[in-house]
Amino acid sequence: MKLLLISANTTQSPYPVYPLGLDYIAGTMKPRHEVTVLDMNVVGGPERLEVAIRDFDPDVIGLSIRNIDNVDTVATKSFVQGYERIIRVIRGCTKAPIVLGGSGFSIFPGELMDLLDADFGVVGEGEYLGPLLDILEKGAVVADLPGIISRGGIVRFPVPWSETVKRQIRPADAQLRFYLERGGMLNLQTKRGCPFRCIYCTYPHIDGNRLRLNSPDDVAKEARELQEMGARYLFITDSVFNADYTHSLAVANAFRRQGLSIPWGAFFAPTRSPDGYYKALAEAGLTHVEFGTETFCNSQLKKYGKPFDREDVLAAQGSAHRAGVHIAHYLLLGGPGEDAQTLEETLNHMEEIEKAVFFIFCGIRIFPHTRLCTLALEEGQLLPDQDLLAPVFYRSKGIGKEEIIAGIQKRARGRMNWVYGDGGEKSERILARLHAHGHPGPLWELFLQ
Repeated sequence: MKLLLISANTTQSPYPVYPLGLDYIAGTMKPRHEVTVLDMNVVGGPERLEVAIRDFDPDVIGLSIRNIDNVDTVATKSFVQGYERIIRVIRGCTKAPIVLGGSGFSIFPGELMDLLDADFGVVGEGEYLGPLLDILEKGAVVADLPGIISRGGIVRFPVPWSETVKRQIRPADAQLRFYLERGGMLNLQTKRGCPFRCIYCTYPHIDGNRLRLNSPDDVAKEARELQEMGARYLFITDSVFNADYTHSLAVANAFRRQGLSIPWGAFFAPTRSPDGYYKALAEAGLTHVEFGTETFCNSQLKKYGKPFDREDVLAAQGSAHRAGVHIAHYLLLGGPGEDAQTLEETLNHMEEIEKAVFFIFCGIRIFPHTRLCTLALEEGQLLPDQDLLAPVFYRSKGIGKEEIIAGIQKRARGRMNWVYGDGGEKSERILARLHAHGHPGPLWELFLQ
């Protein structure tokens, strides 16, 4: 069958993110099916999308929905209306069935099936699309397929995909060049699943809570191939790169054996690491460590379900700092139990840390299938049948959003390394100019200067 995969994500704050998931779907569907990928960052407006669809004349269209909104309490922006526009264009030029998928869809499958009037949806990992295509090709009735929801059907979340997956690395076409010209950043996955139990996170629901590790040598070969395709920076998209210290070290060692020479970064949990861990990763090219710290208050860390305490965070900060890498901490303030005292404790410790960037978010987006959602229901912050597709944020009983923001602003005066949210449009414009002048990578380390 002729399969057209469309990446619907167009947000570029703080920088555009390459649609890695569609590479895996395309690689897994081939050569059984003819696959073309369209990226809405590159396609442009609806007229060009319509032309591309008519030119390819697909039998099936898969629409990947990565984000529902920008999870920002101050300037909340929903992306759902953009997906509705894409659906209208598709329906206007083809009768091919539409299959929804992606992480955003997997969080709200029933709601988005109804709202977007799609024919089918893939919940969980996109590779479940393959069995659906086989059924459609035979002209048979689709019924009780793992991971597949039909229009008006019941959502049954599948077990994590356990069969072989294969990434298709695209040639240096216009879609790839779009990202190479905007920071040269491509991405890489070394494993799936997340064993942690953070109360707000959807990763375990989408990918499962058991780690499924890719071969370090295969990961390194893929990284080297991306480098040869023109990538100047790689970001590892694992939910937490150091969730398995042995495996992540093996990946770094494989990078060295493959002769990878471009820098890379990843998202880390600030847990206690083996001696020399960050030094070994730095020697293999690691330049950016992004810690999911959330707070420097131990009582808050416990309420958030974190597998570390403040002393672990400070130890991880010190180890990474001694290795000479750039460090960022992501903070989620205003969650369950937050009050003036816990906020003060976090701000005090932030002031004591040198050589780190802090990305500060106020308020936690409530998603279904999380412990935070259950807590909000128990506290009466949510109604039993409340629609969460429209952004809803948890509200601490002990302190308001305005008080948190005022406290941050008061303490952050003159501190370039204290960034509220992702930096907003101003930071996006600065990064765009730097990328246009050839500077690769995320570049948030510039806030330290």
